[in-house]
Amino acid sequence: MDIFAIIGMFFGITMILIGQAMEGGNIGQLLQITAFFIVIGGTMGAVILSFPPATLKAAILILKDVFFPPKSDFNALITEIGGFATKARKEGIIALEKEANSASDSLLTLGLGAVADGTDPTLVREMMENQIEQQEQYVNNASKVFESFGGYSPTLGIIGAVMGLIQVMQNLSDPSKLGAGIAVAFVATIYGLFAANLLMIPLSTRIKFIYQNVFLYKNMILEGVLSIQAGESPVLIERKLRSFILEDNSNSGAKDNG
Repeated sequence: MDIFAIIGMFFGITMILIGQAMEGGNIGQLLQITAFFIVIGGTMGAVILSFPPATLKAAILILKDVFFPPKSDFNALITEIGGFATKARKEGIIALEKEANSASDSLLTLGLGAVADGTDPTLVREMMENQIEQQEQYVNNASKVFESFGGYSPTLGIIGAVMGLIQVMQNLSDPSKLGAGIAVAFVATIYGLFAANLLMIPLSTRIKFIYQNVFLYKNMILEGVLSIQAGESPVLIERKLRSFILEDNSNSGAKDNG
């Protein structure tokens, strides 16, 4: 679990509530069900309209990665690819056909299988790059859902504020109804800005950042497979792969098996 993601989320919320209390307010003043329906409900409707169901489902599924990010063990990957390179040198490329299915990553399985079949290097690269691009598109589309939510919600907050002020203007002759209308107006704006700047936009940014290591891992696999196919020595392949990473990132956890 990424404890910093949890700390970041609750720290911002807590600071706002503390500030509210210091100004003499209370949490109850920020709880307006009408404003919630207008801003959050309206924004959800806009997001659902903007994206196909598959992308919305991907966004929900990828949300867990914010708190339980996929790990990429670069050292283990380099060792694994080095082992495949050694076997290919000793027994020939065809020997990788049986080894491919036991590879730790689906992209590595694809690449080794294609190499063992004698596929042209250009086609091997294209196949593997297509797989990487598909996953990048999946992640980018999912992050755009949260980014769009953050873009829509302030506008819906303004709509909620205007609706609240309309009610105020229509009830100027009844002072007892003025407070509720004004409360909805201001709280709706707060909800819109809160959802955008404390939750949705940071979630989108976090998802993109988390997957930087995953795509680095995938590109190391691509380079490793092509190097094996080119007949490079295991030692040279290891040096090439280590050039991809900083020493601090060489062992960032368990392998990513996506």
